[in-house]
Amino acid sequence: MKKKVERTCVGCNTKKEKKELIRIVKSKEGKLDVDKTGKLPGRGAYLCDNPECLEKAKKSKRLERTLECQITDEIYEKIRGGWSDK
Repeated sequence: MKKKVERTCVGCNTKKEKKELIRIVKSKEGKLDVDKTGKLPGRGAYLCDNPECLEKAKKSKRLERTLECQITDEIYEKIRGGWSDK
């Protein structure tokens, strides 16, 4: 039996299967992107497919600490927009 890969949402801090979460990745160049495949290289953070979790992560700056970079409001809007493409 194949082991299920679990990751923790940085917004609500709950563990879920990796495929149920959205991955935000920071490349070596410092570019942030929504990783739909889950395979892009770079440092990743996971969020539930829920705008409330994004707001919690933004308010507590957990996404910034996890990705080790400052995130502007424009990038948060891009992340919100990336969900509609999923």
